[in-house]
This record gives sequence, C-alpha cells and structure tokens, in this order.
Amino acid sequence: MDLQAVEAYLLALQAQITQTLSAEDGQAFVEEIWQRPGGGGGRTRVLEGGAVIEKGGVNFSHVRGEALPSSATLARPELAGCHYQAMGVSLVIHPRNPYVPTSHANVRFFHAQKPGQAPVWWFGGGFDLTPYYPFTEDVVHWHGVARQACAPFGEDVYPRFKQACDDYFYLPHRQEPRGVGGLFFDDLNEPDFDTCFALLRSVGDAYLPAYLPLLQRRKDHPWGERERDFQAYRRGRYVEFNLVWDRGTLFGLQSGGRTESILMSMPPEVRWRYDWTPEPGSAEARLYEEFLPPRDWLASTDA
Repeated sequence: MDLQAVEAYLLALQAQITQTLSAEDGQAFVEEIWQRPGGGGGRTRVLEGGAVIEKGGVNFSHVRGEALPSSATLARPELAGCHYQAMGVSLVIHPRNPYVPTSHANVRFFHAQKPGQAPVWWFGGGFDLTPYYPFTEDVVHWHGVARQACAPFGEDVYPRFKQACDDYFYLPHRQEPRGVGGLFFDDLNEPDFDTCFALLRSVGDAYLPAYLPLLQRRKDHPWGERERDFQAYRRGRYVEFNLVWDRGTLFGLQSGGRTESILMSMPPEVRWRYDWTPEPGSAEARLYEEFLPPRDWLASTDA
C-alpha cells in the first residue's frame, strides 16, 4: 500500500485539471496553501469571475486525525475512534453560460487504524453533471466516457456506479435528482489496493475528457436573462443538496477542515422562489420531464 503514490497522483490530477480549465477560460486559478490545526492541510485553487467559468474550485486536501468523524463511520461503526488519514481532490465548476452544465468530481482515499490492529482503507469518488438547458448528445457523451473509464474493471462496474450516482445525488425533500448523474462509488477496497487505485485513476483521468467537450461546445451559445434566471434557480438545488445531504461536506466540517475550501462548491449567484413550476412545454419543463428522471443514456448507442 503506497500512500505517497496516491498523494502524488491527486496533486498531479489537480494540477492537470486547473491548467486545462484555466487555458479554456483565459484566467488563472488563485492558489492558497493551508494547514489544518489538527493535522494535515491542503492546496485550494479557485477561479472566480472568468469569461467561461463564473466560479470554479479544485481542492486537494490531506488531513489526519485521532478519531474519524461520525459521517465517515455511518457504514463502519467499528471504526469509531480510529486514527485516520483522508486525502482527495474535489472540484465543482459553475459555468457562466446557462447552456453549459455545472460539473462535480471527487476522488478520495481513506486510511484508518486502531493501535495494534491492521489498517483499514478504502477509495471513493466519481463525477456527476448538473445541466440547466441540456442537450441529449452532451449527456450521452458524459456517460459514454464514464462507461469507458469503468470498462477495464468489468462490465458490471459502470451500471453499479451509475445506479449509485443516481441514488446518491437525489434530494429527498424535493423528490428529484440533482442532475443527470454519472459515477459514484465508496468503500472500495476489493479485490486489492492496486486494482482499486487503478480504478480511481481511471475515473479521475476521465473527468476532463467527459466535461471539456461540453464546455467547448456550449460556452458561446446565446443566452439571455430568462436562461440566467433559471440557472440561478436550479443552482439553489445544488446548494440544498450540498448543505443538507452531501457526506463530503459533513465530513469536512466535522473533521475540522478549512471551511472556505469545503464550501468552495457554492455557486456565486443563487435564487429561490416560492412554489415555482416551469411553464408546460417550455425549455425549462423539458429539463424536469426528459432529463432529470434517471434512465439508461447509452441504450441508443448499444442498439
């Protein structure tokens, strides 16, 4: 088990993603190195007010502690009180143009151990897409890259990770998905460390090929105040999920992480309305009717 190799990969992934997105936007990410009082620290990179990216954050963290927080032991109560290390890269890109989807990705590694006992470790991660005015070809591309990333590890991996993503990125209080899904996995520690690490790298490396073409296709699409208003309204769902349901946000806050880095995922402008529903037959209604309900986006490509 090579923790240094995991950390080196995560730092390189952060660098690659920020360099690529910065070149696309024309503005550089601002970097901040931070230390956590309880152990560890991180490297936060944020781009705000860009021509293409209204706000984007790509955060690396590697934290250590004497006792795992409750959000990390829900599925493993026997690990309560374990010394732990947690490292990962988490990113959220909020585009300026409402025709470009918001994207999120996360890859992470946990290592926990009690004195005198063998260590317990697992990988987690994935990526998901949150469009406002979606295009079928974009969603098919996103899921196609996701399936390719999983393919070397078995035919059942993509369907399992896709279903887990649909299940996880769901707002129970709204009874609706956050977006059109992607991949999600957690507690991955079989069959062995090398295979799990290879799968993590495959998913992490797939983010840019999945998202960059969508950004390039739609960044110059004409839009007006109506689209901007709906984008801000739907961003409210993003905020609700991250603050109410997201386990990563809870882990970061419960473990004493850096609040500014944890909440970098928040969009810059958001709007809420009371009991609003889209006009029947509108482009806004199409999101709810045709895209948010989970489906097999690659069924037509397999025909």
